[in-house]
Amino acid sequence: MGILAALVIGAIAGWLAGVIVRGAGFGLIGNIVVGIIGALVAGWLLPQLHVELASGTLGSILDATIGAVVVLVILSLIKRV
Repeated sequence: MGILAALVIGAIAGWLAGVIVRGAGFGLIGNIVVGIIGALVAGWLLPQLHVELASGTLGSILDATIGAVVVLVILSLIKRV
């Protein structure tokens, strides 16, 4: 996957995660970062749980969104403390 594709998928995943976890959006750059970190988290977490979702671009966006939601929930819990 190219760098541009990773940035676009990260931006979409971060934005979707921000919509799912209301009030946790970080703007375009923040969403890209959260989406990319979310993709890394999902890349580790989902195989540990033996979960395999769709493949291709849609699967990448879905995986990264799940990981980004996990990251945003953890960040919002840390903010509370």
